[in-house]
Order: sequence, then C-alpha cells, then structure tokens
Amino acid sequence: MSEFRIDQIKSQDASRGPDIAGITTFTGTSGIVMPSGDTAYRGGRGRGIAVSGYRGPGASRSDNIDVLTISSLGNSIEFGQTLSDGSMQLGANSSSTRMIFGGGSTPSPTHCRYIEISQTGTTMEFGNLTHNRRGCGCSSNGVRGFFSGGAPTGNDLYIDYVNIATKSDAISFGELTLGRRQGAGLGSPTRGVFTGGYLLASPYGRYNVIDYITMSSEGNAIDFGDITTIRSNSGAGSNSIRGFIPGGCTTNSTTNINTIDYLTITSKGDAQEFGDLSYTLHNAGVMPSATRAVFAGGYSGSSSTNVISYVTITTLGDAADFGDLTQARAIGNDGASSDSHGGLG
Repeated sequence: MSEFRIDQIKSQDASRGPDIAGITTFTGTSGIVMPSGDTAYRGGRGRGIAVSGYRGPGASRSDNIDVLTISSLGNSIEFGQTLSDGSMQLGANSSSTRMIFGGGSTPSPTHCRYIEISQTGTTMEFGNLTHNRRGCGCSSNGVRGFFSGGAPTGNDLYIDYVNIATKSDAISFGELTLGRRQGAGLGSPTRGVFTGGYLLASPYGRYNVIDYITMSSEGNAIDFGDITTIRSNSGAGSNSIRGFIPGGCTTNSTTNINTIDYLTITSKGDAQEFGDLSYTLHNAGVMPSATRAVFAGGYSGSSSTNVISYVTITTLGDAADFGDLTQARAIGNDGASSDSHGGLG
C-alpha cells in the first residue's frame, strides 16, 4: 500500500505546500474510498444506549434515554426521551445505526419504537411484537433483532424477530427450551444466546438455563449449558466471542448477587465466573464493544443505583468504575445496547 503524505505535496513551482479551503476534490490513478451517505447511517461509533428504567418505590419510572462512549470513562449524558408512558423492563436490539426497543410493563407490551443511534431526540414508531412481553431476552446480528420470553402474565416460550432496517411488525421465529420471564440475551453474528429467567407462578422458581438459536434460520432454541447459579433479572451482552451475565436475583427481588458470569458463544457449555460487580443488584443494562462490557444502573431490592462500571472482555477480574447515569434506575434485563456489540462482528 502506498503512503499518502500531505507534507510532501507542493505547488507546481515547488514554492509552497497546498492551500486547502472550501470544497476539495481528489483524483488519482489508484483507489480511494471516501465516506458517503448521511452520517446517521455510517455507524461503528462505539456508543452505548440505555433506555428508561425503574427508579424505586414511590418514584416515577424514568423516561430518559442515556448515551455514553464505551471506549472512554465518564458520566452518561441525556440522548432524548421515550414517550413518557411509564413503561419499564423493555427489550432492546440494535444494528450499528438503529436501536429498537419493545415490550415492557404498560401500557402497550407489544409496542416497538426506535432511535437512530448517531442522532439525539425522542423515539419513533416501529411496529408491534407478536406477543405481549415484559422482561424479555434480546439478541441481534444487526439485521434481525430477536425478542424471547417475557410474557407479562404467563411463562412465554415464544421467540420473534424484527428486521431492524424495516419499520414493520415482528415475525414468529420459534420457541425457547423453557418458558420464562426476566431472562437475558446476547449473541454473535450467527448465534443468539438466552440465559436465566424465572417461572411466573408460585413459588417463582429461578432457572440456570442457557439456550441458543441460529439467527439465519427459523426454529426452536437448543440447550447450550448452564449459568453458574440459578438467577433471573440479569443483564447480558457480548462481543462476538465472549458473553457476560452480570448480577441478578437468585430467589426473589431482594436476594441479589454481584457475580459476573461469562461464556464462549461459539461453543456449547456451562458459564464460568468472570469476577464481581461493585454492587449486589439486578436489572443492570449492558452496553458492549469488541473490547469492553459496560454495566449501567440496577436495583438492589430497596433502591436503584446510577453507577456505571465496566470490564475488559479479554481478561478476568472485577468491574471497575466508569461513571454515573443521568438518573439512578434499573435499566432492565435488556433495556440497553450499543452500536458495536458482538452480533455486529
């Protein structure tokens, strides 16, 4: 590859370097590719997005959408607003340019809306899920976004998906190995993985199940292995190789853990312990890149937190401080995503 150096360009009489101003063009005999199209559709910016969340007893549910830069440290800033409809425990999927979130508590648990990740503002209409969902596990390869389980009043087996680039209703995909609510999801470009959850009937037992799908085909999920302990209400996220499941509830909303599990997406097998969160909590949002997994917010069983922490994906160890959210809140199992997660390669 040849080297193009601006300090070696001179005027025709060699008396000075180039004067560059106004509209500048370039021609040459070798190839050069310049960016094209609206910047909203280029993606790959390393942004993490966290949507809505439960703020705690007596407090209104947050309608904030936060954004942060995964490669840096610092507080998140406000991206925009949801519809202020009081919904929480949304599921979220994203491509490198668009984030879609759907389901939730009230008033419309089939409803999906979206944002363009490189822009700021309020959400826009997208379509509807095939089933009511609250606390579903989500996974995406940038083309398809999957929503699994999470029925508000039952133990949902169903998996559906949306085509992220197209504003339309979801399509049925298949079924989980076990019907459940408050599971979580992660994935690679080819495989979606869904973990944990609980039975929505007394005694509300938690599960250690992990199952997976092949994203390019339709069909039922297949057993993958087990997480290190039974739990629900965990976040989840991944790069294209390694997935993370931080925190969660082991028996009810006040028996939380701070363990971070990890698994290798390309192989089947049980999850292993990666390290610990700085807080014992459930419903943290996860925003991953190729090198970092960022964990935002959560709920201890009596109060919510605004803490953001992170781990370096290739190492083992405890989470380190990143910054703070704009509001203390539980983001939900999958109410967070990024434009650089593992499903995008």
